[in-house]
Amino acid sequence: MRVMVIVKATEDTEKGIPPTPEAMEAMHRYGEAMAASGIGLVDGAGLMNSSHGKRVAFDGASCRVIDGPFAETRELIAGYSVWEVKDMDEALAWAKRWPNPESGRSEIELRPLFTWQPSEESFAERGL
Repeated sequence: MRVMVIVKATEDTEKGIPPTPEAMEAMHRYGEAMAASGIGLVDGAGLMNSSHGKRVAFDGASCRVIDGPFAETRELIAGYSVWEVKDMDEALAWAKRWPNPESGRSEIELRPLFTWQPSEESFAERGL
C-alpha cells in the first residue's frame, strides 16, 4: 500500500526558515532506519513557502487565480513523501517516530493513495 505523508507548514516554514543541521541529520537517520526496515520511500520533497504558490479556484466554467501567500498556515503543506508500507498501522507506527523539529509544534497527515488498475478491456474499449 502506498501512503502519502503530508507535512503541514509551520510559522517557520512559511517564513522560509530552513531546518537546522541537527534537524536535517535527524531526518537522514530516520530515512535510513525506514530503509533498513524495508519501508520504501517512493518520492518526497519539501515545498517552497506559499508566497511562491498560486491557487486556481473554480466556479462552474469560470476560474480565478489566487496568488500566495495564503493566510491559514495550519492548512498549508510544507512537504510530502510517499511511502510503500504493508498497511496503515505500519505507516502510523513510523509516523509516530517522525523527528519533530525542536521549534515546537508540527503535524503530519497520512493519507492512503487511491490506486486504479484499469483492465486491458477498458483500454481496448477506448482504443488505447
